[in-house]
This record gives sequence, structure tokens and C-alpha cells, in this order.
Amino acid sequence: MSKLDEVLADLEVEGEQLESLVARLSDQQWHMPTPAEGWTIAHQIAHLAWTDEAAVMAATNQRGWNELVLRADGDLSTLVDAGASTGAKTSRTELLARWRTTRMLLAKTLRAQPESRRLPWFGQPMSLTSMATARLMETWAHGLDVAEAMSLAPMPTDRVRHIVHLGVRARAFAFQANGLAVPEGDVFVSLRLPSGNVWEHGSPCADNTVRGSAYDFALRVTQRRHRSDLDLAATGPVANNWLDIAQAFAGPPGKGRPPMVQELL
Repeated sequence: MSKLDEVLADLEVEGEQLESLVARLSDQQWHMPTPAEGWTIAHQIAHLAWTDEAAVMAATNQRGWNELVLRADGDLSTLVDAGASTGAKTSRTELLARWRTTRMLLAKTLRAQPESRRLPWFGQPMSLTSMATARLMETWAHGLDVAEAMSLAPMPTDRVRHIVHLGVRARAFAFQANGLAVPEGDVFVSLRLPSGNVWEHGSPCADNTVRGSAYDFALRVTQRRHRSDLDLAATGPVANNWLDIAQAFAGPPGKGRPPMVQELL
């Protein structure tokens, strides 16, 4: 199995699990608020459908993609919010069918591309595997928002390794997105997966290190939890600064989430 097929297989599982979670909701529950300000569960699913469609367009319709980028006019968040708001107005049945169809089309489209192809995106061009990983990251992260809205505890799995990988690869982008110079030097990352296996990147001899839970690292780079609430330890100034601003998603830095202790006060 190629790396692309591996990621697509895990993406399929993430999508199916999230769909099974929301398919049983009533119309009233469908519009429950989630931790993302102003977004209901319907907005979350509409966003995933819209972004999957954008990924298909990036691979198959250069003219359509160029027009989409022009509509963004440098403000990706407004374009994303508009896509989510429009989709959230459709019925639950229609939106789930749309998302399901697009998920399958995206997997088929990525598998049909030349292996060396890089696809345009809102940040930097991406390899096919990186695009699939980005879609898995978003499905996982927005699935967390949905689960939290439903007061359900997610079940951590080793599929977070893909998100961890993307977050590490996006370290330079995180600094750039925050208007900061990209620091020189390596950061050694050693993280414990939910299975107990260890995921590592970089040289153990590096002065800067990040250690802890792979699941928590995925929460951090998707900005679903504040750094102070996570089992992550950084050594060295580069690693410390990185954990403060880490993001694995394209576009401008998000607001992140406040510390959970603060939320309880």
C-alpha cells in the first residue's frame, strides 16, 4: 500500500465515523452550536463538504480554482465562512449526501493523479499525500468540534500520526503565518501514540525538543486545545515559540481555544 493509499484509507474511516455520528441527529440537534464561534454542527459538515469540493477543483479544474482564489481576494476566512453558511442552510439529508459523494470523488480524483503532481492550495502547493492528509486533519478536527457539541468523548487512535506529521511539516509555515522569521535549527519531536508506539522526527541531538502525547500534539496543531491543557513539553526557545503558534492548517492563524481552567471559572 502506498503512503497515499494509507492516508486515504484512514481518511475514509474518519469520514464514515463522523457521518455515522451526525446521521442520527434530529433537525434541532443538527443546529446545535459547536465550540467554533458562530458554527453549528450543520456548519461543520458544510465546511468539510465545501473544502473537499475545493480540493477536487484544485486537481481537476484550473480555471475554476483560479476563480475561487480570486473570490477569496486574500481573505480565506470570509470565503470559508460563506461556504459553511450556505451549506448549513440545506437539509441534513441533502448536505450529508453531498459530503458523502464529494468524499468518494476526492479519493478517486487523488488516486487518478500522476504521483509527482502538486496541487494548488490556499497556502502552498501540496503533494497528493499532503492534500489527503490535510483533508484527514480537517475531518478529524471538525469531528472533535461535533463530538464536543454532542457531549461525547472522542476515542483516540493512531490515525493522529498523519496529523502529527502534517503539523511538524508545517512548522515553518506557522512562523510565516504569524509574521515571524522562520528560526534556523532542527526540532526533535518524540510523541507517544495512543497505541503506545512512539512517533519521532528529527535528530535526538537537537537543542530544541518537543515531547509528550501525539494526540495532544494533534489537538495543538489544529488549535483545539490551549497549550497549557496538554501533555506536551518543549525544550529550547524555538520549540517553545513553535508550540505557542503551531498550526497544521492553511490560512491565517486562528484564535485558538482558551485554557480549560479559565473556562471553568
